[in-house]
Amino acid sequence: MAEITYLEAIYQAQSEEMERDPRVLIMGEGVRGNVCGTAHGLAQRFGAERVRDTVSSERGFIGVAGRVAQRGGRPIVDATCSSFLFPSMDQICSFVAKSRFIYGGQALLPMVIRSCLFYGDVGPSPAERPYPMFMNMPGIKIIAPSSAHDMKGLLKSAIRDDEPVMSFEDSSCWMTSCDVPPDPDFLIPLGKGEIRRSGTDVTVIAVAGAVRLALEAARALREDGISVEVVDPRTLVPLDRALILRSVRKTGRVICVDPAEETCSVTSEIAALIAEEAGDGLRAPIVRVAAFESGMPASPSVERSRHSSSAWRIVQAARSLVGAATARPEAA
Repeated sequence: MAEITYLEAIYQAQSEEMERDPRVLIMGEGVRGNVCGTAHGLAQRFGAERVRDTVSSERGFIGVAGRVAQRGGRPIVDATCSSFLFPSMDQICSFVAKSRFIYGGQALLPMVIRSCLFYGDVGPSPAERPYPMFMNMPGIKIIAPSSAHDMKGLLKSAIRDDEPVMSFEDSSCWMTSCDVPPDPDFLIPLGKGEIRRSGTDVTVIAVAGAVRLALEAARALREDGISVEVVDPRTLVPLDRALILRSVRKTGRVICVDPAEETCSVTSEIAALIAEEAGDGLRAPIVRVAAFESGMPASPSVERSRHSSSAWRIVQAARSLVGAATARPEAA
């Protein structure tokens, strides 16, 4: 095992899969220049044909990548920022997602579209977390890794998958590190979640960067005698429904945490699943902790207070669910 960062995990996954399979190539703005720190040296190792800088047209190069995939390539598209996916919605939703259905399963599109979730200090434009939109588009798989370990294993599985996969990479995780197997065949199957912390009183289901907050909240709640189980879905499509339901049936209380806005979010889908499949076992109402329903402000200090969830909001929700006091500590 070697300890590496989230960004290094992305680099290793791409590098190892390019070494293993000559059909794998990378496309995107500034990839040869290693703009985001995940492609250093790849152009020198694999050549200009397999590491391609593109023009600033997401609609154009994502559409081109889809055609490359149809013709036998396995492109990894680095779209940089998730907000940049919006100009390419037609290509992703009308072409990439639908090709398998249009051609009766005869046309496979083995491609990965990578994009980063920027929020916290970036202002209104880049601070989008649009993965819930794509969850409603059949034909696309979606991963949202929360650690270097999962980033590498899931991205390698995504690159080897014969269907299009979107990888949403939370920038708040970039410099976090953990032990990751050096095995070039280390894979994490798509659709398999993970219990990050076992508990008996409350289940917290957290997405992407919110997993770290959920674990922080669980440690704080331990001082109150509240045992929290933290579930990380890892893959949003397909969702590990069995894991989620098993945990909820054990604790009877659930908090869903999502960096995206609450309406039509991952928390909405998970809450509906729980209500339909495990509602008879709930000991308290489902609680959702998500970003506030407003556009991101331009002020960094205000933005930090309005984006996503916080460990304190999770602590407060858990205390409320188990009937504990919710008075905020003076130090906070």
